[in-house]
Amino acid sequence: MGFSDFTELKGIEITINGRVFEHLIYHYRLGYSGWQYAQIIQGGESFIALSEGLQNALFACGGAPKQHRTDSLSAAYRNLGGVRHKPLTQLYDELCHHYRMQPTRNNTSIAHENGAIESPHGHLKNRIEQALLLRGSYEFSSIAEYQALITQAAEALNTQHVEKFEAEKAYLQPLPSGRVADYEVLTARVSCHSTIDVRCVLYTVPARLIGRQLELHLYHDRIVGYLQSQSVVELPRLRVPGKGRRRARCINYRHVAEGLRRKPRAFLY
Repeated sequence: MGFSDFTELKGIEITINGRVFEHLIYHYRLGYSGWQYAQIIQGGESFIALSEGLQNALFACGGAPKQHRTDSLSAAYRNLGGVRHKPLTQLYDELCHHYRMQPTRNNTSIAHENGAIESPHGHLKNRIEQALLLRGSYEFSSIAEYQALITQAAEALNTQHVEKFEAEKAYLQPLPSGRVADYEVLTARVSCHSTIDVRCVLYTVPARLIGRQLELHLYHDRIVGYLQSQSVVELPRLRVPGKGRRRARCINYRHVAEGLRRKPRAFLY
């Protein structure tokens, strides 16, 4: 049995290049051996986040368990009030079917039924907090640098379970050759101002794409734009912060500088 859950570092403010970094940690653990995997997730407990984290964990450990357990994640279950047996979302059902895993969940508000992942949250976060204290700073130059620290913390815990993990590997199911898509697909036409509008966020794209219809793959942390199956742009994914603001902008001046250069007096100041 494998377990998935999301957790957060409470009371610790991580910054990336001086800016507060809002994030969660996806945490996966094998029930028998205690082998675990952790990665940074941006944008909340979405199916995209669950799909990417779980698939990365399965390929990292080299096999899929026969059962996969979560709590009542809205990314996996339709949490309808008054419904005792909550149906799976279609995407989560397809994900589990692809890896031949039986999806299970603990009863609502009975956290100890998911104790094989709830309790280890504390051990993992303690390792991360100790590594941050030894490092002497909560500031990182990149998300990759921060992820490396989290990976190191998880690997240190895995060294305590090497023998049990080797025994459990014999019972893991072989992985399929391909992955399930861990992104959402949208389309957008590039405006005359070299912009696209995605989920209430205005993004700039290279001016050569003006007027073209792009297929967008939305990951939890980035957006990749395709034109006729060829990747033509990759953007950091932003989200509208708080309830007071309705829109946000992601402007890369390199995308529009050439077009502005041709406009009289555009760069006067």
